[in-house]
Amino acid sequence: MSDQPQPSQDRLRTDVPHSARVWNYLLGGKDNYPADVEAGQMILTAFPGIAGIARDQRAFLARAVRFLAAEAGIRQFLDIGTGLPTADNTHEVAQRTAPESRIVYVDNDPLVLTHARALLTSTPQGACAYIDADVRDTGRILAEAARTLDFDRPVGLTLLGIMGQLPDEEDPWALVTRLIAALPPGSYLALADGTDTSDSLNRAIEAYNARSAGSYHLRSPERIATFLDGLEPVEPGVVTLSDWRPEPGRSGQGTQPSHAVGGVGRKP
Repeated sequence: MSDQPQPSQDRLRTDVPHSARVWNYLLGGKDNYPADVEAGQMILTAFPGIAGIARDQRAFLARAVRFLAAEAGIRQFLDIGTGLPTADNTHEVAQRTAPESRIVYVDNDPLVLTHARALLTSTPQGACAYIDADVRDTGRILAEAARTLDFDRPVGLTLLGIMGQLPDEEDPWALVTRLIAALPPGSYLALADGTDTSDSLNRAIEAYNARSAGSYHLRSPERIATFLDGLEPVEPGVVTLSDWRPEPGRSGQGTQPSHAVGGVGRKP
């Protein structure tokens, strides 16, 4: 991989599905192409619950960022694997509580880059920046993020649905370790990913991988939880997304199955 990303117009492939655009389709967005719609519909046919996972992940992001800003006092956020802008983006949730919050977004989808200006509408007191980079390039991400964030002060790192895009042989656990090592004590990691607990979801993802520009790798809830090893878990730990600190009056999905888990941990 080169140090600099290719120009977005050279990397934009509309004839093959891309995870950010397929996710946008599943969330009811308009920023996708026929190949993304086809892939999204294929997954929905094989596993109708995938749209619910997409919504649960966005809701988890909002609750996790709200916790970090309102209860943990975090004022800096590094959101890797941003995806296309939608309701309740990280800066909107954080700056609603703390207008001085500073946010850096990271993604490598050229279409996300073209929409980055929608992610840069910071409050006057705070700041937003966007880095066009692959999650594997941790050195460049951290160097560029340091232009906006102060790594001597705690940072809230969010990795939602992104570690599943790396196969085991690329050791995504080591990547998370490198990112956490660069953050000071008192920083937090919020992480979520899909699980391999459904045969129909496993088959749907296999079919998606066969036609997509990238691939997704479902893992057991126990293996996903190991991404937070060494961190102090925030209650209730790594649980199904809808059960992580649900809104008042909502107790999660109850008896309904959920095939994504997430949690938040604090660096001691």
